[in-house]
Amino acid sequence: MRPPSISSREVSSFRKRWRTFPVNVVAMCGDCVEKEYPNRGTTCLENGSFLLNFTGCAVCSKRDFMMITNKSFKEEDGEEIVTYDHLCKNCHHVIARHEYTFSIMDEFQEYTMLCLLCGKAEDTISILPDDPRQMTLLF
Repeated sequence: MRPPSISSREVSSFRKRWRTFPVNVVAMCGDCVEKEYPNRGTTCLENGSFLLNFTGCAVCSKRDFMMITNKSFKEEDGEEIVTYDHLCKNCHHVIARHEYTFSIMDEFQEYTMLCLLCGKAEDTISILPDDPRQMTLLF
């Protein structure tokens, strides 16, 4: 019997069980990855795959390159959102749904990434020549 599905933001720490994570009607597979949603610090990928975290397809048992499908780009309220699916090249099993966002808030560019395979990350970069967070106060 399968365990009940959970949302992508409530990731189970149990391994080696068949798990799916529904995200916008796309089921993701926790058995295809070494670590679910690894912390990637400030590394936000707009495209590509984090193959070091891929253990192999849970359906066909092959460890090969992945296909990127269903790539979409949309803009909502000044935020750019890129989403796509990671699929097994051999059997087309959905491994993960990737989401990348970019926005400009005040004087900063903000990037985020959330993906079962590639991990979670966020970064903020100043658009000014001198980053105001790095400046020292002079009294």
